[in-house]
Amino acid sequence: MIRTLGLAAAVALAATACGPQKGDAGPAAPSAPVAGKSPAGSPSAQGDAKPGESSPAASPTPGASQSASAPGSAPQAPGVKPIMANGDESEQIRELQARLRQLKLLSTAPTGFYGSKTTTAVKTFQSRHGLGATGAVDGATWQKVQSLSKKPTDEELRPPTTNEVDAPDPRCMQGRVMCISKESRTLAWMIDGKVVSTMDVRFGSENTPTREGLFEVGWKAKDWTSTIYHTAMPYSMFFSEGQAVHYSADFAARGYAGASHGCVNVRDKAKLSALFDQVKVGDKVVVYW
Repeated sequence: MIRTLGLAAAVALAATACGPQKGDAGPAAPSAPVAGKSPAGSPSAQGDAKPGESSPAASPTPGASQSASAPGSAPQAPGVKPIMANGDESEQIRELQARLRQLKLLSTAPTGFYGSKTTTAVKTFQSRHGLGATGAVDGATWQKVQSLSKKPTDEELRPPTTNEVDAPDPRCMQGRVMCISKESRTLAWMIDGKVVSTMDVRFGSENTPTREGLFEVGWKAKDWTSTIYHTAMPYSMFFSEGQAVHYSADFAARGYAGASHGCVNVRDKAKLSALFDQVKVGDKVVVYW
């Protein structure tokens, strides 16, 4: 049901509506921070940056190592090059995160993206084992992690369990908000600072990133089909031009082996159905790292 727009206007607005796409299983590189409503064009990709911070624009090839730390990562000792650091993204980082989970230093599911939680876990590991607590992984740190953990299984690398919810962004603490964390890949439905329900989500690819910032639900459609990709988008709640929170059968089937064209995909249809009934046009949406 479309509440605030006429049908013709809604169809025109949803011309950018997204569907699933094949390719990189990792999360989209974050877009430029948005103040207020969404920008007219697609923002450029950045790294694990909070609004106002800088970070790298490119992601490495899965499995490849980085030879220099990203802006914003912890400083390194002279002559020591990090293999993995804050802002990087690769399959090697996914393995690192799985091993850190084995060592009880990281509680979130592996994402392949080196963000603040991974940095904190690495610092803790380095401090416990007499290594320089830089928060970035150099050769000595990686060897020590490998020696104290086992090679992760496929299920450990991509667990089917629900992701642990990230700490809410401050903008989520008042009112009715869909609080969406790119780092933990979760959506928390919050009312006046209290979490009502949570669910796993996935985002757009590097080429079609999900926009970050503070938005509001513009309109809703229980049954919607993308006008560009011709894929079903049940329980759509549009918040940024053609980008919406919606159920994705592709996400339910393939998990993080795929990505959207910018929308926030949910794989638990029952949870999203209940959320759809609760969310009102005008409710806030916060997308953040």
